[in-house]
Amino acid sequence: MSLETKKDNVAEIVAHSKRKTRKGVFWPSFLIVGGGAVLGIVNNKLLAEISMNGFVASLRGLGWLYQIISIVALVIVGIVTFSKLGKVRLGGEDAKPKYGFGSWFAMALTGGIATGLITYGVNEPIIYFGNIYGEMERTGVEPGTPLAAIYAMGRSFYNWTFIPYAMYSLSGLVVAYMYFNRKKSLSVTSTLIPLFGEKVTKGLWSSIIDTLSVLAIALGLASSLGAGLALVGSGIEATYGIQQGPLVWLVLTLVITAMFTLSSLKGLDKGIRFLSDINAKVFYILLIALVILGPTLYMLRTSTAGMGYWLQNFWQWGLDPIDLGGEALVMWWTLYDWAIWIAYAPLMGIFLAIISHGRTIREFMIVNWILPSVFSIIWFGIWGGTALHWQQNNVVDLVGTIKESGAVAALWSFLANLPLGAVIIPVVMISLILSFATGADSMVRTISQLCTVNIRYDEEPANWKKLLWALSIGIIAFIMVAFAGGAQGVDGVKYLAALGGSSVLFVFVLQVISAIKMFFIDKVEK
Repeated sequence: MSLETKKDNVAEIVAHSKRKTRKGVFWPSFLIVGGGAVLGIVNNKLLAEISMNGFVASLRGLGWLYQIISIVALVIVGIVTFSKLGKVRLGGEDAKPKYGFGSWFAMALTGGIATGLITYGVNEPIIYFGNIYGEMERTGVEPGTPLAAIYAMGRSFYNWTFIPYAMYSLSGLVVAYMYFNRKKSLSVTSTLIPLFGEKVTKGLWSSIIDTLSVLAIALGLASSLGAGLALVGSGIEATYGIQQGPLVWLVLTLVITAMFTLSSLKGLDKGIRFLSDINAKVFYILLIALVILGPTLYMLRTSTAGMGYWLQNFWQWGLDPIDLGGEALVMWWTLYDWAIWIAYAPLMGIFLAIISHGRTIREFMIVNWILPSVFSIIWFGIWGGTALHWQQNNVVDLVGTIKESGAVAALWSFLANLPLGAVIIPVVMISLILSFATGADSMVRTISQLCTVNIRYDEEPANWKKLLWALSIGIIAFIMVAFAGGAQGVDGVKYLAALGGSSVLFVFVLQVISAIKMFFIDKVEK
């Protein structure tokens, strides 16, 4: 290495170490998140009421837009993946991937789904099947029948596969293409340059757009952690008789927060990739165990029929703003899910972009859109199929469990009835903890990057920023669980998270339009 090269490297390191904080993004985001925590302590009911009213109003008023933009995103992703655009390499023709396929897929998979699949793989199909909250009333399907089981499987596939992952993938692709191929800044606002030009990355609008994105993901992470605390706490209580309460939640908060904080501080290569690999392997083991222990033929038949029902009703489900299926089904499941996915999409997109340098667009879409969607179909087919079979054959009354103990209660009753339940239950608890940690560590890193001026994709943000955001998220989640009422105790942050999705909805709409202009109107940079 020449002396000049060494000098350049030293200068680069010094420049990196002096990266300034984006005060217009960092301070508004941090103060609003901190204010929410304070309001949660002082008057949690007020926080829940304000956020729920805003959330409900947004879905009732904008449900049509959520549905249309989700379908448009799906169509764009499909065209980009299977057209000649798929051959374009992120970073240029000579760019080389940094991560092997296994590690890359593990980070993309576990960084995106957090605790969702484990929490709802059993519960969501059972809730539809039993019409527990009125979901089936306007579907024309009789609850508790074989057709209801097929409907439940098909609706779960719809909510958890190709449409939501298209949202993540589209945001990620636009970020990756603008950063690696057009050499723009690593931010949400840079994805809107095709529409508004360079001026959108400067001044007030840049701060507003990136602040909304940070707020949405920070509140979403706090909501996920809060729900995870309540879920693991309920599992400990149901399985081991240790009553959940502030002490149990505090211990769980400390363990989980410490895990994703340390992982984030260690960086992308030594922390996040390592934790993601472990979590992905746990997922694979759980799937194999359920295939061996569960009703395999029933899983295969119901999953196949469920996919048929899903495809048969695709356009009706996809363009229903509430009027066809009703609020209990459409607003409180599909639209709520879309709000959460869109809340995560801009910053999740930045993370997916960072780990995809050197890959072609087609490879990017296979790993971030197609394979996670297929994984979700397999997961719901195995877990949900087993739960539906047991419910129909009176092995265990999961519908009754949910009616008595809340929307996420069936998981532990389900696991307790497995032949190796005593072994599988702690494994699932560990997987829940790992699932949140692998989602949180990647997002804490991304939030910290977005709060830093001119940071490179392969550069770690300052540790104090990662530590501050990690601790803030952990503290808010604990406050909501400890001080809020209700079965899960996270109503305030849960609604705030979805409301954050509503505020980011317009940013996502602009990203979709920007993608259309960039890939189908402008000249594509190879």
